[in-house]
Amino acid sequence: MDSLDNEKNEKAREAPSNFIKVIIEEDLKLGRNDSRVHTRFPPEPNGYLHIGHAKSICLNFGLASEYNGLCNLRFDDTNPIKEESEYVESIIEDIRWLGFDWGDRLFYASDYFDTLYKYAVKLINDGKAYVDDLSADQIRQYRGTLTEPGQESPFRNRSAGENLDLFQRMKSGEFENGAKVLRARIDMSHGNLNMRDPVLYRILKAPHHRTGDKWCIYPMYDWAHGQSDSIERITHSLCTLEFEDHRPLYEWFVQNLGIYVPRQIEFARLNLTYTVMSKRRLLQLVKESYVKGWDDPRMPTLSGLRRRGFTPVSIRNFAERVGIAKRDSTVDYALLEHAVREDLNKHAQRVMAVLKPLKVVIENYPEGQTEQLDCVNNPENPDAGSRKVPFSKVIYIERDDFMEDPPKKFFRLAPGREVRLRYAYFITCTDVIKDENGQITELRCTYDPATRGGDAPDGRKVRATMHWVSAEHSLRAEVRLYDHLFRKEDPDDVEEGKTWLDNLNHGSLEILDDCRIEPYAADSKPGDRFQFERQGYFCIDPDTAPGHLVFNRTVGLRDSWAKIAKQG
Repeated sequence: MDSLDNEKNEKAREAPSNFIKVIIEEDLKLGRNDSRVHTRFPPEPNGYLHIGHAKSICLNFGLASEYNGLCNLRFDDTNPIKEESEYVESIIEDIRWLGFDWGDRLFYASDYFDTLYKYAVKLINDGKAYVDDLSADQIRQYRGTLTEPGQESPFRNRSAGENLDLFQRMKSGEFENGAKVLRARIDMSHGNLNMRDPVLYRILKAPHHRTGDKWCIYPMYDWAHGQSDSIERITHSLCTLEFEDHRPLYEWFVQNLGIYVPRQIEFARLNLTYTVMSKRRLLQLVKESYVKGWDDPRMPTLSGLRRRGFTPVSIRNFAERVGIAKRDSTVDYALLEHAVREDLNKHAQRVMAVLKPLKVVIENYPEGQTEQLDCVNNPENPDAGSRKVPFSKVIYIERDDFMEDPPKKFFRLAPGREVRLRYAYFITCTDVIKDENGQITELRCTYDPATRGGDAPDGRKVRATMHWVSAEHSLRAEVRLYDHLFRKEDPDDVEEGKTWLDNLNHGSLEILDDCRIEPYAADSKPGDRFQFERQGYFCIDPDTAPGHLVFNRTVGLRDSWAKIAKQG
């Protein structure tokens, strides 16, 4: 076996397995579903999409594309209490941002409310559904447990005629919320609790974001979901593992209705360290002001990641690396950072920015002189070209790049020490200026004119190269440094009496309001991404206004995932 074969086999072993593709290819081979592949992404419009949804989006749209099929976008909007048009609009924006298109196949479960009602009437007439007067608490009590069978409702044996009359009266608004529900008549002793006469409809007198006040009864998610897939003739209904126990119920519905039966396949959902994926918890973070909205850059939402500077390519690459599995697992957040760092390294414009400025006066540099130095825009992209950066007598360097009494392995600027300024000159610190409190306010240095843009002619070496900006020409900026929203990898790892909220990292945001950046960034607009040399990757925030640049740190330069992978 030659080296090329070895390389191919190695890549094959590294590629994430996808058991769903095996199933699809087998279906195509056997000619099932007229050799069609038709998937869907069915979000509930009760919150913003997060990185876990991105995995499902990439899977459903990606498989449809790979097998020359179709993918629908369908909103399973069955709960008007929790759903809003804002969420619909944000979901559409996020999916488009990721780079996927559903053509003219934008649907809503509410499109099918009339059909679902007719389906329910059929079950009633067939003796397979009944109106129940038990309260929600009583239904839970009657349901039984995993080890004990449930108890039949005293209203279970109403006649089809009586059930139909009551159901129609429910629809007309005659009864109050919670007074009655429609349930399927299946098996109260079934080992799967989902099969113990599940609720199909509840009375909910609330306006719907699309149908208004037309309905006062609404289908439960489990009743609407499978039938919506059937109506759209979805071939492969891809769901996360929590729906595995619901599959027998979905199949019971469509089989007893005598309609098209989609094939449901479950896969593991995405869990990520240092964050939460529950929409209920994310909503709580927003509502209780632990974060500044759904698009807070600390949130795992796609809008938050976009605002932080993540790219669609990085999200898609991350989803591909995570792969599709049958068992739940937790992915290290470092892999997500690696994906965006890898993409930005290829495309992000380099600039020099000083986050904690320390003034440096170069005493032997000509007064009033300004030079325009050539700086490389992106060393990873030969076509990116270069830019001019002004250099003058007074500059700013990073405060952490100077120590008055440095330890042995500190190689940056110190009294009497010479360092290189990137793209500029060698400078030597000659004096340190302090205020009345002993705080360093300014450095005095000299420069060697013979070292412009390169090494010293006499061959002497320096051990550090530092970034800088011209004090006269630099732009003032606000920089927001983000850290993990939670202190622990698993936010649910709490002591007795504590909750996941006790693991919030209250130092997850640091705002620096006196940063300096080279003038190249003057015309930047929200969404523009940069690499601040030696600092990390940053993105212009929407809070930016004329004369007030605001940057979010996307990710630092250190790639902990690459280090972990290399060690592994």
